[in-house]
Amino acid sequence: MNNTVIDKNAHQPLFLWKHLNKLRWLSLTTVFAMLVLIPFLHVYQTFVSAHTYDLLSVSEKQIFDTMEWLSSPFISDPEEQLDALKGNTWSGSFGGVQLSDPLAVLGQIVSSQAFYWPFILTALIPVVLTVFFGRFFCGWICPATFLYELNSNLGVLLRKSGLHIGNRRFDRRLKYLVLAIGLVVAVVSGSVAFAAIYPPAVIGREIYYAIALGGFGSGIVFFLLTLLLDLLVTRRGFCRYLCPGGALYSLLGRFRLLRIKRIVESCNDCAKCTAVCEFGLDPLHDQFGQECNNCTACIAVCPTEAMTFYFSPRDIANQGPGHLGRKYRQQNTLINQAEKTIDDK
Repeated sequence: MNNTVIDKNAHQPLFLWKHLNKLRWLSLTTVFAMLVLIPFLHVYQTFVSAHTYDLLSVSEKQIFDTMEWLSSPFISDPEEQLDALKGNTWSGSFGGVQLSDPLAVLGQIVSSQAFYWPFILTALIPVVLTVFFGRFFCGWICPATFLYELNSNLGVLLRKSGLHIGNRRFDRRLKYLVLAIGLVVAVVSGSVAFAAIYPPAVIGREIYYAIALGGFGSGIVFFLLTLLLDLLVTRRGFCRYLCPGGALYSLLGRFRLLRIKRIVESCNDCAKCTAVCEFGLDPLHDQFGQECNNCTACIAVCPTEAMTFYFSPRDIANQGPGHLGRKYRQQNTLINQAEKTIDDK
């Protein structure tokens, strides 16, 4: 007779994994706050360099005094030392370390048809981290994700209010076509065309325009349209189907080493993991693939702690129904009955 004994202790995930989604939100919030802070610091640095405090307006003096209060515990010479913090998530200097989005570097290489190694090396750290963690930038750092997930929460509220929210599905390979078209445009035009439609670049640029120059650019219209796409047509539509950066990160992280897996012995087939996935993946049936950004939302929502991390260059194949679910129990009952019938004979 088939008597399956499950050792739950042998399959318990590390207690920390359950809380990683909170850490992810802290990371997203911090990145977005930095994108707001950096333009203010740049304006403050400009005021210091020009020695024009007495000529500033009341609002400009408030910016000067606030930034001086914030930065003075860490630096003594803002005119020079604030250069260590420049740019945004597209390309910038953070603590003196030059970092660039791999899409920015790829766009520069293709548009100029030349290799500028100092700039290429600025993408080395993000590329290495992507090879290890996969599409982590999309889930943990991207400032657009911060706004898109808030937009998803708005969508949930609208749905509960009885309003129709789009949930159509398209071919995920569309974004690879967008990436390819962007590369062709870069070759023909000699410009990095991605920057005009890549949400992290658009957001960083628009925040800077609003704070340092006193108004938004045309990019804000494009980004608002992507928010409407998410609400009216398809959940996380731009990220899932159109984002060239998401396409590049998915390709770089296809054989990532850190992956999420389902602990089939602890799974009760509730499907909450699949419902919560912003990228339309299916953790319940072990379908993660290269699109997964290790956001850990499925781990956080799981009521039986049946999700954990593991190291492997490939996903685990479909493990079948969860051992705590009704389907598995029914299958076991049928097997046991069949074995009992054979034994009786």
